[in-house]
Amino acid sequence: MEKKYLFSPGPTMLPPEVLLKMAEPIMHHREPEFEKIFAEIREGLKYLFQTKNEVLIFTSSGTGAMEGAISNLLSKGDKALVVRGGKFGERWGEICKAYGIEFIPVDVEWGRAVDPEKIQEILKSNPSIRAVYTQASETSTGVKHPIKEIAEIVKKFENTLIVVDAITGIGVFNIPMDEWGLDVVISGSQKALMLPPGLAFAALSDKACKFVERSDLPKYYFNFKKELKSAQKNQSSYTPAISLFVGLRETLNMIRREGLEGVFRRHEKLAAATRAAVKALGLELYAPESPSNALTAVKIPAGIDGLKLQALFFEKFGITVAEGQDRAKGKIIRIAHLGYYERLDMVMVISALEMLLKEMGYKFELGKGVKAAEEILMT
Repeated sequence: MEKKYLFSPGPTMLPPEVLLKMAEPIMHHREPEFEKIFAEIREGLKYLFQTKNEVLIFTSSGTGAMEGAISNLLSKGDKALVVRGGKFGERWGEICKAYGIEFIPVDVEWGRAVDPEKIQEILKSNPSIRAVYTQASETSTGVKHPIKEIAEIVKKFENTLIVVDAITGIGVFNIPMDEWGLDVVISGSQKALMLPPGLAFAALSDKACKFVERSDLPKYYFNFKKELKSAQKNQSSYTPAISLFVGLRETLNMIRREGLEGVFRRHEKLAAATRAAVKALGLELYAPESPSNALTAVKIPAGIDGLKLQALFFEKFGITVAEGQDRAKGKIIRIAHLGYYERLDMVMVISALEMLLKEMGYKFELGKGVKAAEEILMT
């Protein structure tokens, strides 16, 4: 009998103490007990997102907050700029299209980060652009985009917002929303927040709130203005995922106890160890120049069936790693290290990778990857 381990970049593994809290008898969402939990969550989210403003919560996947960041910010006839460097960057464009928003794509080679200068050039030549949509961490490729530099550019355009999908960025590396002048930051519960899927988050700047006031696109459930009023009363506009809220309070408390700097250092070390391990095995990173600390995307070596390798992780060891998507399907595997992971977790998954590669005929010195990882994890 094998234990089951999640090393996919969402859902991720869950802390036992959080699972126990979510298993407690359910409460009603209009009772004072729930309002107290909601009030604690509001403050915890502000700490996590590093903002003085409210962080809206929706019962949905992160895509719900992404959709809301288009339907609540833009108006008919507005234009947007979309960074497309992976499946989730492409999703921004797909949502724009669904709402009839014309967008200018900045197409980036998969595995590479966007050049901020390209964004600046487009904004200068297209003053009617009202929002720049990008990822902090492109989950499909393992790339970290230069959000601080992009924000510095967008600040120069007073009628343009910067909207960041930080679903695999928040709680992984530093994204100080207010300090960098980010207008909308989005996340989801099933990543570094160490919860099951089901909650989406959207933090808005004062500038973004002004766009919300004048937006005329259709909206109902993902209504930022309505949800803001409810949140300020420690309520949600509609029935929330009550058990997930209970778990969220616990995970936010865990993050606060570790401290943001501690959280960032832990993810940095786990990522560095994983990258060192795969390089020691003679493997290549899919995002060699700007890797995200949320996950490591590894190129499959010649002669190895990538889809079979991904399947064998689960068949042999009960480990789920993510395969590549779209044009990267069969070409990479993605090993997550965001959220509830620590040093020995990475030693385990690297050891499994070595055993599978050896079984599939890849030539290397067994134990070399584990050794490289341990040398970093010991420091």
